[in-house]
Amino acid sequence: MLKPILQATSWCLARSPEVLLRGASSVLGELFFQVRRRVILSNLHHAFPERDAAALRRLGRESARRMVETGMISLAIPGLTDERLRRIVTVTPAVLEFIKAQQTTPVPHLLAAPHLAYWEAIATFAVATPPPFPEIASIFRPMDNPSVDAWVKASRERHGIKLLSRKEGFQEAIRILRRNGSVFVLFDQNAGLQGALSTLFGRVCSTSELPGLLVQKHSARVLAMYAKRKAFWRVEIQAEVIPTDQTTGGVTLALNRWLEDKLRDSDEFCASWLWAHERWKNQDIPAKRLRLEAKRNLLAEDLAARHQSALPRRTRLWIRLPNWLGDVVMLIPLLRAIRQGRPDAEITLIGKSGFAPLLQHYALCENYIALPARGRGYFARFKRLAARYPDCTLLFTNSLRGDVESWLTGSPQRFGIKRPGKPRPLLTHSFAVPTDYNEAQHHQLELWTDYLKHFGLNVAIDTSPLDSPQSNVNPTIGLIAGSENNPEKRWPVRHWCELIDRLPSGVQVVLFGTANDRAITNEIAARCERAVENLAGRTDLAEYCAALKRCTALVTNDTGGMHLANALGVPLVALFGPTNPVRTKPVFAAPVHILQPPGCAPTGGGKLDDLSPAQVLAVLQRECPALGLTV
Repeated sequence: MLKPILQATSWCLARSPEVLLRGASSVLGELFFQVRRRVILSNLHHAFPERDAAALRRLGRESARRMVETGMISLAIPGLTDERLRRIVTVTPAVLEFIKAQQTTPVPHLLAAPHLAYWEAIATFAVATPPPFPEIASIFRPMDNPSVDAWVKASRERHGIKLLSRKEGFQEAIRILRRNGSVFVLFDQNAGLQGALSTLFGRVCSTSELPGLLVQKHSARVLAMYAKRKAFWRVEIQAEVIPTDQTTGGVTLALNRWLEDKLRDSDEFCASWLWAHERWKNQDIPAKRLRLEAKRNLLAEDLAARHQSALPRRTRLWIRLPNWLGDVVMLIPLLRAIRQGRPDAEITLIGKSGFAPLLQHYALCENYIALPARGRGYFARFKRLAARYPDCTLLFTNSLRGDVESWLTGSPQRFGIKRPGKPRPLLTHSFAVPTDYNEAQHHQLELWTDYLKHFGLNVAIDTSPLDSPQSNVNPTIGLIAGSENNPEKRWPVRHWCELIDRLPSGVQVVLFGTANDRAITNEIAARCERAVENLAGRTDLAEYCAALKRCTALVTNDTGGMHLANALGVPLVALFGPTNPVRTKPVFAAPVHILQPPGCAPTGGGKLDDLSPAQVLAVLQRECPALGLTV
């Protein structure tokens, strides 16, 4: 049934007035643009981030319209007479020179064709060249319907170019090249896992090595042959020699660079390319998202040919951070692993504004988006972020709010953790926590690592500290007496005072905390018998880090500052009572002593009141001899 429909459509298109077809292509082109709008504009925005949005929309619309024109003429070609085709198709002198050379002294040629508007009109260019037509074949993707495939094949071959199925035609292509013939290959489609990793506009893609294999095997010359749109249903076939080293990898990369240069140099050429196709999709496979993988990797050779030392970061990976400082710090080893696993990723972090200085100082992201103030306009901000076209978002929040934020940005992939009984319908893909997984018996970092491995992370997790403490002439002990979200996590004020008063006079004491901790630190400072420096609420994050690094040791409740000091390499005595150190203990490979009340289970549940200052002093004496403590 399909074949008669296509034949009737071809007959109608071939006989319809061009003015009518132009109008129809404009309407259908706009419809096509709206259907594929995000893909088209995202691809253009990645390729030309410096260009304004209006210019990219114009390019996108024109590309969509030309693809509709291409579809129309492809359907019409079987019904067009040769006389009509000669009015539609012309050739440049370079094409005529190629034909003449092949008629007299043929040599093998690889004819590289990109997906430009009217690309199927290339099959008819023999109508515009003098006979005899040399031996030329084209490798094509056969259709699933045998009768339709036979009809399409016969209609294309009537002008002299032989069609070779990708399934069975490879050996025939080799024989044609051996006979000094020429073979067309469409080279700019996504080659999937069977292709070679390379870059196009600095963005990692998978490219077919078939042209390069044919060139290397037969020492073939490489000629780019493509259709240039001159007007509606008017096309000029052009040809350009592409210099290559005739190796498989060299040809593969040379074709990509040629195409990229042409698209950059000419809006006319750019508007004719198929921006609606998923050229870079191979690296979007969810199970492999956080690593680069293909049958062959040409990235090192690509960078060398472009005189670049590192991959451009053009894959837009957004990460929604947790809302607590401690969780953000525990996430840092995984941020480093993601950067290593996807060296092409431009990482944008989304989180509270206060976290930005730390994460940017240690080069853990390219961009930081601070969460807006709650209230009217909160979600509208995320809707506006859709114009930045993220490729994938990793969520480390477990709330509907975070999922809505990500959904509004238009990110086509949204990954998160799904726990039993807690559906997250706005995620596109999720890591399901096993029903028998007891989170109380596993560290948070372990769960997050399993989550990222589910999406392809395959590099070792580096827990080395971000920094190291500074040498200090006078031994200094820091104390964090507050906690942001749970009063039960706080060691009693009387215990802090007793600990401070039993420290040697030569040890400097510094109280740390947020503005919310100021009441506690003020009380401690007032009740102590010796002077202390009270910095709670008086430092920004950068100043807080600098002061922590001057500490010989830190005694701290289970709070964000504990994790921050651990990330900076500061030796810790961490006081855990009701909370679970198995799940939330510091993760960086710096000295840490977890201290729990007598009789407390390893997973927490004890009262910090039962943890005496003498016990803390004993640990400090043993673990930090530089303090000169005696108990």
